[in-house]
Parts: sequence; structure tokens; C-alpha cells
Amino acid sequence: MHYITPRKAAMGLGPSGTGTQHHWWMTVSAVALALLTPSFLMVIGTALRLPGRPEIIAYLAQPYPAIVIGVFMTLGMTHYIRGTRIMIDDYLHHTGRKVALIAAKLFGWLVIAVTLFALARVSLATALI
Repeated sequence: MHYITPRKAAMGLGPSGTGTQHHWWMTVSAVALALLTPSFLMVIGTALRLPGRPEIIAYLAQPYPAIVIGVFMTLGMTHYIRGTRIMIDDYLHHTGRKVALIAAKLFGWLVIAVTLFALARVSLATALI
């Protein structure tokens, strides 16, 4: 029994119609994260070497560190959300699958929201000083 139509085969789509797009998105985001990781580690390493809290806040309020952290965390967590969906679909079924999907997605978006809120708060706090 064939699950793929000739049209989907010609377009490179699997039986669900989205597998190829998902694979390419995961590949592109993985490469982007691999290229962005050294910059993220340098930003975090520089922040950890600073002597006190005011210096760290002033450093993180600068555009480059804030953008690197924001982009890295947003891209990383969206990559996490899509990756965990594949694992959950493969290994869990019924109610457990639904709960795990909701929990993974909620956790990912919560981390993104907290990260962007913290960066905005740090930037606004130093702008008011």
C-alpha cells in the first residue's frame, strides 16, 4: 500500500505533507545555532568575568550582548519545541502525548518570554539611570 501520491513524491513531500519542511527547518536552525553558539558563549563568559552586579547589568544592556542572547534563546527554544514534538510523537500515545506536547510547548515559550522580558527590563533599567 502506497501512502504517498505521485504529486507528493514529485514535490518531495512525505505522507503527512510537512516532513520535508520540518526536516529542513530543523537543519537550518541547527546550523544557525551552531554558528551562533560561540558568540553566545563569549557573551556569557564575558558577563561571568565581570566583578559585580552593576557591571553585569550594564554589559547586558548593550545591544550586541542583548541581541545575541535574545536570538540564541529564541532560536534554541523554537528548535527545542519542534524537536521534542518529534520525540513525543514517536514514543507517547493518547493522553500522555497530549499532555507532554502541551508541557513542552509551554516550557519553550515560557523560557522565551522570560528571557526577552529580562533583557527588556535590564535595558530599560539602565536607560533610566
